[in-house]
Amino acid sequence: MADTTPQLKYHILTFGCQMNKNDSERVESLLRGLNMTTTPAPEDADVILMNSCSVRQKAEDRIYGMARNFAQLKEKNPNLIICVTGCMPGRDKDGGMREKLPGVDLFFPTKDMIHLPKWLGELNPGIRPLDDLEKDYFALHPTLTKTYQAFVTIQTGCNHFCTYCVVPFSRGLEVNRSLKQILDETRHLAETGCKEVTLLGQIVNHYVAPDPQFFSPQNPYTNSDFAKLLWEVSQIPGIERIHWTAPHPIFMTDEVIDALALPKQVNYLHLPVQSGNNEVLRRMNRRHTREFYIETIKKIRAARPDIAIGTDIIVGFCGETDEQFRDTVELYKECDFDISYNAQYSQRSGTLAVKAFRDDVPQAEKRRRWWVLQELMEDIVKKKNQKYVNSAVSVLVEQWSHGWCEGNSFEMKRVRFKGDQSLIGCICPVEIYKAEEWMLWGRAST
Repeated sequence: MADTTPQLKYHILTFGCQMNKNDSERVESLLRGLNMTTTPAPEDADVILMNSCSVRQKAEDRIYGMARNFAQLKEKNPNLIICVTGCMPGRDKDGGMREKLPGVDLFFPTKDMIHLPKWLGELNPGIRPLDDLEKDYFALHPTLTKTYQAFVTIQTGCNHFCTYCVVPFSRGLEVNRSLKQILDETRHLAETGCKEVTLLGQIVNHYVAPDPQFFSPQNPYTNSDFAKLLWEVSQIPGIERIHWTAPHPIFMTDEVIDALALPKQVNYLHLPVQSGNNEVLRRMNRRHTREFYIETIKKIRAARPDIAIGTDIIVGFCGETDEQFRDTVELYKECDFDISYNAQYSQRSGTLAVKAFRDDVPQAEKRRRWWVLQELMEDIVKKKNQKYVNSAVSVLVEQWSHGWCEGNSFEMKRVRFKGDQSLIGCICPVEIYKAEEWMLWGRAST
C-alpha cells in the first residue's frame, strides 16, 4: 500500500556572510536527508530555520522580529518547529538571547547542526532520520543551488580576537579542515560541473593542513599551507576560477602573494584593513600597522600589477578622532581600492572593545565619515573602471532576466550584456562599451 503521508517541508533564511550561506547549504543537506522538501513560503513549512548573524545589532534584531512573526504560525500548524542557528547561539553565553526567543524550539550553534536530525525527530515523530548523521560538521556535503559555483569552507573560528569582533565567541577558536576533505569535495564539485570555487575561512590565508601528507610532491610551495592549497586546487580539471575570502594582511606571505599569479586565481583580492591609523589599529588589535599594510599592497601589485583590490573599513571605532579618520582616507587614496565595504562601528556584547573602550564617537559623526569614504570609493572606482571600456573581459554568467545576462568578470566586476538564458553557468568573453561605478555594460564577443 502506497504511503500517503504528506512530505514535510522546510524553509531556511540565511543572514550574514558567505560562511553562513555555506553553513545553510549543509543544513539543507541534512533536511533533505530526512526526506523533507523546501518551500519558499514560511507559512507552508513544518520546519523554519534561521541562520543568524551577529556582526551588527540590526542583524540580531531581525531575528527577534521574524521569530515573533513565525511563532504566530503555530496557531495554524502546532507541529511547526522554529530553529535558530549561526552566530547568535554561538555567542549567547548567559542565555540572554535565548530568553528573548520564547517561540523558538531549537537554538544551537553551527557546530551542533549534526544533531539537528535527532532533535527534530524528538519534537516531531513524523520526522525520522534515515541514517546516522551524527558526524563531522565539515563532512556534511552542501546542497548547491548553482552547479557552476560553490563555496568550500576550509576553516572555521578564529584565534585573533580583534577587539570589535564576535567571531571567536560565536564560532569558537580556529579549526582547520582536513586537506583531503577539501580536495575531495572540490574534485566532486568539478566532476558535477562547477567552474568557480570560493575558499572560505575566518582568516583564510592562515590555513594549516591537519593532514599535510596529502599535498602533492610536485607542489612548488614549501612554507605556506595556504599557498600549497591554492596550487593543489588549481590542478583540478574543470575548476576555472579560484577565489578566497577573507585573508589577514599579516599572513600575506611571499608564497601567498606569489600564488596570486596562478592562472586560475581570479584577478581580485579582498584584504581587510579596518583603519588607516596606527593607534586605532592598536586598539582594534589588528596586529599590523598602516605602513605594513601599504607595503603589502605594493608587493601584491608587483606580483600582479592589474589586480583589483577590495577591503573592509570600520569608521567611528572607539576613540577615533577626526585626524585619525583622515589617516584612513589618505590610506584609501594611496591603496587605490576598487571597492570597500565600509561599516559604522557598533558595539557587540562580549567583545573586548566593550570591556576596554568607550563607544564615544557620535552616531551622526559615524554616518558623516561613512559617507566621506562612500563618495570617495564611488569616485575612484568609476575612474578605475574606464580602463575596461573597449576591452574584453571574461564573465561567468550567474543570472538572466528579460534578455540580459549578468555575472562577474575575472576581476569580480559586475557585468551585464544582452544574451540568451542558456548562457547561465557559462564563461563568456564580453566587449565592454560603458563603465559605471558598479556595472560594466558590454556585448558578447563572437
